[in-house]
Amino acid sequence: MKVALIGASGFVGKALLNELVSRGNEVIAIARDTDKIENTDEKVSKVAVDVLDTDKLAENLKGADAVISAFNAGWTNPNLYNDTVAGAEAIQKAVKASGVKRYIFIGGAGTLQIDGNQLVDGPQFPKEIYPGASAVRDYFNKLKEEKELDWLFFSPAIEMHPGITIGRTGKYRLGKTSPVFNEEGRSILSVEDLSIVLADELENNAHHQEQFTAAY
Repeated sequence: MKVALIGASGFVGKALLNELVSRGNEVIAIARDTDKIENTDEKVSKVAVDVLDTDKLAENLKGADAVISAFNAGWTNPNLYNDTVAGAEAIQKAVKASGVKRYIFIGGAGTLQIDGNQLVDGPQFPKEIYPGASAVRDYFNKLKEEKELDWLFFSPAIEMHPGITIGRTGKYRLGKTSPVFNEEGRSILSVEDLSIVLADELENNAHHQEQFTAAY
């Protein structure tokens, strides 16, 4: 399979790139700065593209079987909300222009719901990431209107961040619009196992035009 991975130099992107390559996939690894892409496997083609350059991005997506977006506008970006929405919308536009139909967008846990309320709207949601999380939520609302693409919106577990040292276990449980909790009441997943979830999804093609999540 040939996969275009946008944001291949980031926290999630690096782990996902390694997982995809380990399964024999060809990967078009896209980032603003390709020097930050560490994987040197011959199956990896590194491409430097600004996601807002939709024409150039679309050209580099052509021929892929699927596009995965691990795009992040930067948590310390003072214009985080606007740049997140603009980047996500530009990526979707480029995917459509490229002719690729399978599009997986890695969002955030803030869009998951408990008792019908999205986590991003809760009083305990971290204020420092609210601009990015609310931007992802607003983009997701627009993505739901997409009819042409075979899209997916993946929400990671509530705890899925640097510092989780569980590593690659290959174990996970899937959910839809609500967090998956373990027996201790935690929704947690390592970035390595998140990568397994998405690589498995590419192979199994189990979800279509919907949100899903995963945790232990």
